Amino acid sequence: MQRLFVPQAMQANGEIEPDPQQAHYLLNVLRMHSGAQLLVFNGVDGEWLASLTEASRKKVRLSLMTQVRPQPALPDLIYCFAPLKQGRLDYMVQKAVEMGAGVLQPVLTQHTQMSNIGIDRIRANVVEAAEQCGILAIPQVRDVVKLERLIWEWEPGRRLIFCDEGAETNNPMPALQAVPENKLGLLIGPEGGFSEEERQQLRALPYVTSIPLGPRILRADTAAVAAMAVIQASIGDWR
Repeated sequence: MQRLFVPQAMQANGEIEPDPQQAHYLLNVLRMHSGAQLLVFNGVDGEWLASLTEASRKKVRLSLMTQVRPQPALPDLIYCFAPLKQGRLDYMVQKAVEMGAGVLQPVLTQHTQMSNIGIDRIRANVVEAAEQCGILAIPQVRDVVKLERLIWEWEPGRRLIFCDEGAETNNPMPALQAVPENKLGLLIGPEGGFSEEERQQLRALPYVTSIPLGPRILRADTAAVAAMAVIQASIGDWR
């Protein structure tokens, strides 16, 4: 069934009026008519079954019928990433949402190639991924920060895992299984990798764990998916 994110509050027997772009999508792309049903969510009130009670060229009105899923908690994983070129960034953001990120934090590093980051585009990709994959808890997208500020203001008691292309081993599991904290963050570098200065700085921090990602060099967007998979499977919410 089609899913639609709407910002309005939801309650039984309530009504929602989608914005013009959403109305166009429902009427002209999906070809829905009065009486058609879909699922709606707002990231706060769970997921609701709704019916089109008014469908005209200029307006769509949805009537809320019943809640079909309660609102889950937001995943407690902070995903920190150096922005990539637009197409790869879109992919990486969508996969981070699918893989269980609760917060998306863009980070500027020494080798970051993209400094003009479209935060609104990132948020739009987050919502699209949530709509497509049945996700109800919408990850927060934070404003971009420099790496120095990220580590200076890092939350006490939260482990930061970073993918270190300079690691001496290929196996990330021993380092991950030694992590004592339940609260986690993941840091992915830019397409040019972390600088040697940044790697040394990160390795010296007591709350940081560096991991390798196998014997092959991975592109940043591939590394993001691989890292989240191995973290979720070993010490995250896949267990």
